[in-house]
Amino acid sequence: MSFRIDLAYIRNTIFKLLPPEAGVTRLEFEGPEIAIYVSNPRFIAENSGIIGQIAKSIKKRIVIRTDPSVRKDKKYVEDYVRKIVPPEAGLVELQFDDVLGEVVIKVRNPQRLGDAARKILVETGWRPRFVRAPPMKSRVYEEIMAGYLARSSYRLKFLRELGEAIHREVLLAKNSSNYVRVTFLGAAREVGRSAILVETAESRILLDFGLNPGRALSPNAFPRIDLLRIDPEDIDAVIVTHAHLDHCGLVPYLFKYGYRGPVYATEATRDLMVLLLKDFLEVTEREGHEPPFTMKDVEKMLLHTIALKYNVVTDIAPDIRLTFYNAGHILGSAIVHLHIGNGFYNIVYTGDFKFAKTRLLERADYAFPRVDALIMESTYGATEQPARAEAERQLIEIVNRTINRGGKVLIPTLSVGRAQEIMLVIADAINSGKIRPVPVYIEGMIHEVTAIHTAYPELLSRELRQQLYEGINPFHHECFKRVEGKEARTELVESSEPCIIIATSGMLTGGPAVEYFKLMAPDPRNSIVFVSYQVEGTLGRKVKDGLREVTFVTNEGRVQVVKVKMEVHSVEGFSGHSDRNQLVDYVKSITPKPSRIFLVHGEPNAIASLRDSISRLRRNRKRRIPSDLEVYTPNILESYTLAFNL
Repeated sequence: MSFRIDLAYIRNTIFKLLPPEAGVTRLEFEGPEIAIYVSNPRFIAENSGIIGQIAKSIKKRIVIRTDPSVRKDKKYVEDYVRKIVPPEAGLVELQFDDVLGEVVIKVRNPQRLGDAARKILVETGWRPRFVRAPPMKSRVYEEIMAGYLARSSYRLKFLRELGEAIHREVLLAKNSSNYVRVTFLGAAREVGRSAILVETAESRILLDFGLNPGRALSPNAFPRIDLLRIDPEDIDAVIVTHAHLDHCGLVPYLFKYGYRGPVYATEATRDLMVLLLKDFLEVTEREGHEPPFTMKDVEKMLLHTIALKYNVVTDIAPDIRLTFYNAGHILGSAIVHLHIGNGFYNIVYTGDFKFAKTRLLERADYAFPRVDALIMESTYGATEQPARAEAERQLIEIVNRTINRGGKVLIPTLSVGRAQEIMLVIADAINSGKIRPVPVYIEGMIHEVTAIHTAYPELLSRELRQQLYEGINPFHHECFKRVEGKEARTELVESSEPCIIIATSGMLTGGPAVEYFKLMAPDPRNSIVFVSYQVEGTLGRKVKDGLREVTFVTNEGRVQVVKVKMEVHSVEGFSGHSDRNQLVDYVKSITPKPSRIFLVHGEPNAIASLRDSISRLRRNRKRRIPSDLEVYTPNILESYTLAFNL
């Protein structure tokens, strides 16, 4: 059975729990939320528990907005806010959203606001929305906030149209038939182009829509939605687990060809996704290729993106509820829980996840309300990574050995996650005397991405979160130096000074890391250290596997042959992915236990090895794994009917 959306019941419940003195002027469906407009914000402020009662009764997300008639003059509001916000909260600036009736208040320390929010709502008639002013300024973060304010009318129109679609009467109200089917459009027996289509009798949902970084822009770089003959406008929602391009890199491509529905992601994923997509466009055009979408498509995607927090149940279709859980992979990465129908079927999709605590993040969540099928990544299904402490020891040893012989260390990193982790490790090693102080040069998007990390301390590890709350920026260290401009690279490499260089991209598929590699590879005193997974087909994978002569074509069309004489190292323990032991532990730990597991996002040998490990586990009664647990290793375009009621 699917959800039965009883609109009359929702309306009656709201008016029953909100008495006439609340001054309800109208109700609106705004995306997954029900907006209640009131003319007496004082009543709402003094009876805040009522909103929780309403949400619990109708099982919907509620937002209170004020009627335009009670909103006071902006100058009065600004003066009042500056008077009422405590100095220790660190007020930075105010902005007004006339369409939604919100005053956006940027503060350095939201924890010190006290009851300022209630007072502002009551006194001004404007709904305060506090946002954190990060210690490191992020250009992308600022642009996104400004863009939302500038296009607020468009956003509201989109949200109301979406709200009508989500909260419409379900078609299945007339009968009891339903089904759940999944089709794997990418990342099946491969790493890259993650995309899974989930279909019910009511809805079509995409879980991720990424590209394959090792396949250039060939057809094998794209999820094969084209072979299903499904038009983008037939999709009801897109859910993005995290901001790496192999999971989100082609979402704007859907908008190019007519998709106008919602994109669900966490706030941090939204910000990082925009940043990485813009960089992808710039790199693609710089290399002389035609990108598969334009910046206009990215901007359209952003206007349709709805940011959700962890552990918040949200209606995304008439018969599907979505909840995000922490995945521990990168900032804002999410495990997806889909509750389909009224308990009809439940899917957990891990995306990329780390089932171990790191310096940067807490480990992935594993407890859910219900689980019938688990779709789990298998990147390191055949590999046991060294412990994080051992990985740090290996890195420090390589750095010291290279520095002592007068060389330079190149660490190609993914700009999101691995770069920040390595920065923390190196800063700590220098502080503790394990590495003698040397300049650590940082180039690419790393600074911008790190600034976004500081905007969301609640998503970081407990230790980092506490430091940021106390006004300490753990990513600030005197050894870190930003590099800007190509000329600086050559000067840096040609100098006699030992140093460490952290640059993107992590797989040598483009960006400044490739330029440093060209300059540094011929010198045997230098070292390159890979600290993240190298996808098959990328230059990083080829160098890691032993390629010692690399051919490049310059911008002038000349052939450049680079001999690789530098030391090549790979330290696997820094990966944001779970290794084989952690993947098996996750299967043992997840609660409740699924009856089916689908293994994706892994090369064939990794998936086969993990399947065998789970099968052995299944035969061991002491492990409390259901003996009838089914394990699937799907191919591209394979479909599975998970449940049906016809």
